[in-house]
Amino acid sequence: MSSPTAVMIFAAGFGTRMGALTADRPKPMIPVAGRPLIDHALDLAAEVHLERIVINSHYKADVLHAHLAHRDLLISHEADRILDTGGGLKQARPLLNAKSAYTLNPDVTWSGPNPLRVLQDMWRPDDMDALLLCVPTARAVGRLGSGDFSTDEAGHISRGGDLVYTGAQILKLDHMDRVAETVFSLNRLWDLMISDTRASAVEYPGHWCDVGRPEGVTLAEEMMAGADV
Repeated sequence: MSSPTAVMIFAAGFGTRMGALTADRPKPMIPVAGRPLIDHALDLAAEVHLERIVINSHYKADVLHAHLAHRDLLISHEADRILDTGGGLKQARPLLNAKSAYTLNPDVTWSGPNPLRVLQDMWRPDDMDALLLCVPTARAVGRLGSGDFSTDEAGHISRGGDLVYTGAQILKLDHMDRVAETVFSLNRLWDLMISDTRASAVEYPGHWCDVGRPEGVTLAEEMMAGADV
């Protein structure tokens, strides 16, 4: 199994922590450094020359759909209810048409190499079913609280530690079959893979910013401009 040929970009969330910034638009349409967050994510995908880009939608979907109308991508619209990350990926699986795929959260920004390339270079499908891109809390700009994971000498992840999940990963999609529910979090899949010792992590070598709150916009712009972080 070679590098993934498809990416799923999660754009369906309500963005409630962004307050007034998401009153008339979904969070991926919030501008950072003069462009919507979704465009920054699409730039990353374009650089790795993927065959398929799939984006899910729900909240204020018409705004997102209009912006993406002339893009070469597919939309998995969650019309009736939001499906969470795992459920959203499960619904989009036929559109991805792949055995493995990148997933990417658009509400973050990066200062350093393309995160998808970092994952691509470290992906070993014989040894792993998921490869999560993480960053130490010291380089996680705008992050509140502790980390998510730690790794052993082989790179296998466990819960707790100072590594923050960045919202970028490679995942084998057949694990969707292990969860019967329609609405569920990717955490369900990770826990299954952790118990199988098939979930690994690679450390992102640059800085990363969480744009999950209004102040994250300024922090992201400062980081991207090369300010001290």
